[in-house]
Amino acid sequence: MILRLAFGSLLARALTVGMTILAIALSVALFLGVEKIRTGAKASFADTISGTDLIVGARSGSVQLLLYSVFRIGNATNNVTWESYQDLANRPELEWIVPISLGDSHRQFRVMGTSAAFFEHYKYRQGRSLEFGTGVVMDDLFDTVIGHDVAQTLGYNVDDPIVVAHGLASFAKHKDQPFRVSGILEKTGTPVDRTVIVSMQAIEAIHVDWQSGAKTPGKSTPIDAIRQMNLTPKAVTAALVGVKSPLKTFSLQRAINEYPEEPLLAILPGVALQELWGIVGIAETALLAVSMMVVVTALIGMMATIFSSLNERRREMAIFRAMGASPISILGLLILEATLTAAAGAVLGLGLLYVGLFIAQPLIDSAFGLYLPIETPATRELLVLVAVIFAGAIVSMVPALRAYRLSLADGMMVRS
Repeated sequence: MILRLAFGSLLARALTVGMTILAIALSVALFLGVEKIRTGAKASFADTISGTDLIVGARSGSVQLLLYSVFRIGNATNNVTWESYQDLANRPELEWIVPISLGDSHRQFRVMGTSAAFFEHYKYRQGRSLEFGTGVVMDDLFDTVIGHDVAQTLGYNVDDPIVVAHGLASFAKHKDQPFRVSGILEKTGTPVDRTVIVSMQAIEAIHVDWQSGAKTPGKSTPIDAIRQMNLTPKAVTAALVGVKSPLKTFSLQRAINEYPEEPLLAILPGVALQELWGIVGIAETALLAVSMMVVVTALIGMMATIFSSLNERRREMAIFRAMGASPISILGLLILEATLTAAAGAVLGLGLLYVGLFIAQPLIDSAFGLYLPIETPATRELLVLVAVIFAGAIVSMVPALRAYRLSLADGMMVRS
C-alpha cells in the first residue's frame, strides 16, 4: 500500500522529481566516470610497457629512470658505458636486452636510438606488439621509424626527409646527415607515438663531427666516409631487459645494483609505477573529492526539494492522517519516496556512464591513448550506487521528521 502511494506521489510531481533524478544521475555518472578515468589512466600507464622485467640505467631515482626511459620525460643524470652494457648483455640470466639512447630531438619530439630488437620485444597493453601502419623497420644507417603522432602532427609520409636537432631545445641541427622515413607505426597510445626512432649506429654517425656538445668548426665528414667508420656506440642511456626465469629477476636486479665497474640502477617497472602513483596520489584524491562533492550537492538538492514541497503537501499529509495513517507511515512514505528517487538517479547515472563510454571510448583512445574498457559494473561501482541510495534515504529523514511532527489541525488549517 505505502509503495503504491509513493509511486503515485512521485508521478503526481513528475517534473520536479524528474529534474531531481536527472541531477542525481549526472552526479553519479560524473563520479563513476572520474573513477573509470582514474583506473583507466593507471592501467594505461601500467600497460605502457609490458613484458619487460627490468629497466637499467645510471644510478639515480627509480621514478626518474622510469620517466625518461619509458615516458621520455626528463633527462638521465648520466649514461651507461658500452662496456658495462656488453657485460650486462652477456649475463646468462638474460633472455633479451634492448639498448636505448636519448638526447636529441626533432621539432620537439624525442629521438631515440635503439636496435631492431626494440620492435620485437617492446610490448604494451598486456602483450601487444608494435605494428607498422606503412613502411618497414630501419634498413639503412640513415633510416628512421616515426610514431603515429609524429607523422600526424608534422604530416610525414614514408621516404620524407628528417633533420635531427642536437639536444632537446637546441637550434643546432645535424643538417649534414639527414634521415629518411622508412616506416610509420600504428597508434599505440604510448610515448612511442611521439618518438622518432633511429639505430644506435645512427646516433654515433650524426655526432662524428661533434665534440663536447658542439660541432667542430669547419669539419664536415662526408656521409660515404661515415658509413665506413666504426660506429660502435660509446654509451647507452638505458636498457630494457627480459629475464629467462622470473625467479632470477631479483637476484639479477641486486647484481646490477651492486655492479662494481660503475654505479648502475635496475628497477622493476611495476614497482616504479606504484611509486609514481604514490607521488600523484594527492591530485588523484582531490579529483575524487570534487566528484564526491557533486554527488553530495545533488543529494542536498533533493532534500531541499522535499522541504520545499512540504508546505504544498501539508493538506495531503493531513488527509492521510485523517484516513488513519500513523505518523510513522507519513515518515516512511517520505523516506521511501526519496529512496526511490535516489535509486532511479543512481541507476540512470550508471546507464549514462556506459552510454558515454560506448560513444567516447574510441575517441579517448585515439586522442589520448587512454583505454577505458567497457565491462560489467565492478563491486566498487555497485557499492557507490548502494551508498548513493542509502545516503538519499538518510538525507530525506530531516524533512521527513518535520512532516512527522505536523499536527492534523495544522495541516487542515486554511490560511488566508
